[in-house]
Amino acid sequence: MPLPLSHPSPATISRRKAIIASLSLLALHSAQATATQKSASGLWPQASAVPGGIARLDLGPAPTRPVAYLGDLPLLVLGDAGRWTALVGIALSTLPGPASIAVQLEGGDQRPVDFVVAPKLYPVQKLKVAPSKVDLSDADEARFTRERAHMATVMATFTEPLPHASMLRMAAPVGGRRSSSFGLRRVFNGQARSPHSGMDIAAATGTPVLAPLPGRVIDTGDYFFGGNTIFMDHGGGLLTMVGHLSAIHVKVGDMVRTGDRVASVGATGRVTGPHLHWGVVLNRKMVDPALFL
Repeated sequence: MPLPLSHPSPATISRRKAIIASLSLLALHSAQATATQKSASGLWPQASAVPGGIARLDLGPAPTRPVAYLGDLPLLVLGDAGRWTALVGIALSTLPGPASIAVQLEGGDQRPVDFVVAPKLYPVQKLKVAPSKVDLSDADEARFTRERAHMATVMATFTEPLPHASMLRMAAPVGGRRSSSFGLRRVFNGQARSPHSGMDIAAATGTPVLAPLPGRVIDTGDYFFGGNTIFMDHGGGLLTMVGHLSAIHVKVGDMVRTGDRVASVGATGRVTGPHLHWGVVLNRKMVDPALFL
């Protein structure tokens, strides 16, 4: 005999509606979070607020591009009137902990924007090179000192950001195996030296080296450690450099487009074999090129 049908009470119906509404809200939040993650993963450079990384700081809406500083260094600010983002290059020597930038306001006041630099431990790499590239002669030491001062001037270049540049996705200047990553704590012939300031890509001598973004050639030269080197300015304090080149195919002042050939892979400077050294500079700080790939 079938059981008699019973109708839920008004209280039960209310509870069911509340549960359904809660589940719908959770599903909406989950979908929004997934969309946000997908959107964030499609931004270049990627955010990585660690020594040698990049902080992406939301500056909110404004009718014109805000002016922002890290200390007294101008920062690259991208976006549009609906939302601006400051990109902050973090030096490898930065200690983990609180940090902030300043946004210039009308009237001369400044608004701080805080962030936190997280710790990151980079691995150690041990290399054998010619002793003269580690224990420098007086003449080589003097040359290196001059070159370091010159490169500091080059790295201080700050021009207008690229027009309509909301994403700065780069292609590696040369294809090949990454033979040495950014940030490695390097030991040459048993002696500790400065961490690796770029990405090394193994490639045969003569392999074409391509511009990773549109820009202007601002320096070329033969440096003691970097060998034949090119610096390119991409606007807003964002520079790229390629080193250890066998040949340079551009000159200072040349405008380049993404994919233009600028050089050939070589083994000049302090090297253990032919490869490309690729560096990225942001607000005068060497940062991890992998964040742009």
